[in-house]
Amino acid sequence: MKEKALTQSKAFWSALEKADVGGMQAVADPKCMFVHIGVTCGMEEEMRCFTDKIFIPTKVVLNSQQAQVFGNTVIVITDCNYSLLLGGKETTHHFAVTEVYVPEDGECKLVQLSFTALVY
Repeated sequence: MKEKALTQSKAFWSALEKADVGGMQAVADPKCMFVHIGVTCGMEEEMRCFTDKIFIPTKVVLNSQQAQVFGNTVIVITDCNYSLLLGGKETTHHFAVTEVYVPEDGECKLVQLSFTALVY
């Protein structure tokens, strides 16, 4: 299950970098919640940020990933640099992203993704 979650995580980040809404939705449960700096939203609102070009990703660098299994839940911590255009301006943030995966129909589905800004 740990490897399935890491595979799903990499697929999600790849889709995110391309602003591929269908690819992100394929990995995440429709009820998935997203926590950003200053906002918490559901799947529909998160995907709208990509389709409406509020978030325009330019590059994602996965520095490292760790996964731990707790019963039937896998927590993946992704250390990444996420670059995107916001309001037409390039910005890059160093994040520790907490991803929560649960089994669903023989796959691991993302149910929670929370960004924590790293300032070191």
